[in-house]
Amino acid sequence: MTETAVVVTGHSRGIGAAIAHELLARDISVLAIARHGNAELAKRFGSGLHEVRLDLSDAPAVAHWLGTGTMRDFLAEAKLAALVNNAGLLQPIGPLETQDTVLVGQAATVNVAAALMCSAAFVSATRGARDRRILHISSGAGRKAYAGWSVYCATKAALDHHARAVALDRTPRLRINSLAPGIIETQMQAEIRASTPEKFPDHERFVTMKREGRLHDVKEAGQLIVELLLSDGFGKEPVSELQWPA
Repeated sequence: MTETAVVVTGHSRGIGAAIAHELLARDISVLAIARHGNAELAKRFGSGLHEVRLDLSDAPAVAHWLGTGTMRDFLAEAKLAALVNNAGLLQPIGPLETQDTVLVGQAATVNVAAALMCSAAFVSATRGARDRRILHISSGAGRKAYAGWSVYCATKAALDHHARAVALDRTPRLRINSLAPGIIETQMQAEIRASTPEKFPDHERFVTMKREGRLHDVKEAGQLIVELLLSDGFGKEPVSELQWPA
């Protein structure tokens, strides 16, 4: 049997790319799902990376792909099988009256529906695995409300509560964790800084953190997250925060 195989969503950039890179660097096979591929990872790691081009904001398309059995086949021989639900959308930013309803639907689908659909399919696909792990990449915004982020806060809180409820199910050989990784320098942070105080009142705080160099490095985030995912203590608590070195 294959020792370890991991499914990662949203690997084309940011934290997802860093997680996929760290796994592949450890010779762990990765099934990576995103609307766009990652040419850099594909070039560097070749056959270790199995890419699927899929729009995770399209729930029927996600359901169709999950029905193809691609995930099941990829994980079939793994002793340790894992799913990292990383893909996420920040927009729409702003109070309710400014929110584009299409963007609301896309964010809810990517951030919640696709993650929950993939989680259910993952468990069905890994009945033979000795060790099964689901990692939701959540956010501190799921635990603290921010003006202008009602959609993002709500969707990340949904992942946290999903993990809590799944843990109570006590599904055999399954561990789950919804992880807030901290404030990391990614394209999403650039998106935050490009917004306005009118839409996001805490805008200046995030601009200041960037200016003062207080954002965590995304590559280091990938390393720490993978270490947690593969550790014996993974899933001890269903909801947690990433522990950064002092």
